[in-house]
Amino acid sequence: MKKFFCIVLLSAAVSMAAMAQNQAIIKPGLATQALPQPFLFSVNTLTASSPAWALHYSGSYGERTSGPFGYDGVDQQFAVKGYLGNRFTLYANAALGFARNGSVNSSQQAEVIRDFIGGQQATGPRFGLGFGVNRDFTNVAAIFSRVTAYFEAASWRIGGNLRFEKAFSSSRDDIDLITSLGFHHRIAGNLYAGIEAVGEDLEGFWDKEEAEGGAKLLLGPSVSMAPANSRFSFTVSGGPVFYATHSQVMASEAIRDIGTIGTQNGYTIRAMLTFSLPR
Repeated sequence: MKKFFCIVLLSAAVSMAAMAQNQAIIKPGLATQALPQPFLFSVNTLTASSPAWALHYSGSYGERTSGPFGYDGVDQQFAVKGYLGNRFTLYANAALGFARNGSVNSSQQAEVIRDFIGGQQATGPRFGLGFGVNRDFTNVAAIFSRVTAYFEAASWRIGGNLRFEKAFSSSRDDIDLITSLGFHHRIAGNLYAGIEAVGEDLEGFWDKEEAEGGAKLLLGPSVSMAPANSRFSFTVSGGPVFYATHSQVMASEAIRDIGTIGTQNGYTIRAMLTFSLPR
């Protein structure tokens, strides 16, 4: 019931954004340049009018954090994203993590997402559902599904995910819930600024026996830029990662979309360079 409630909230947020856009006056010449991946912590789908394929290189630094954007050290990630046709999007990545203690680990992930509402054009609302597999930095395999919601207007964009993950480890929750949300507003040209937020193990708000130590949150600024007539775009985001609740179970240092080591608060900063391939 709680997870269903989160889905309703995410859908309502994007639906309200769509209604607000219908009432807005869009000035000629302000059409936005659609980016393959405008947010760092939320995955969006591609459309037939988007670049067919895009390559992403990102790096991050974190302290007392874990996940694809850093696990108490530095991680480097390479990703590929492509439009498969018929509103299907492929997203896959591989990462190397260089821990502060000197160890080096890797992670891999692949998923396919399909838009079921919208997705025929880059602007306007679209909702999708995807399925994927991953292996994290601790060598734990998992399967997951992702609900995507996204809305792009002439001068702003909003998007978010709900990710339900089943890890094949006895020390992990039966089902993990990861929620993310991002908002950008045009500052000038193709320069956007806004915020991104991520919530992990949110079941910790109502489950005192949550296996990963409690609910964790990230909230911080986000900036993206796409130079005119360029195939490159750049995004940077980050902020504090902190425990909003503490469970009565020792955390397992699971590595997923966000996280902390033990029960300590931390921070992370991540930057991504994207190259859009020609159609």
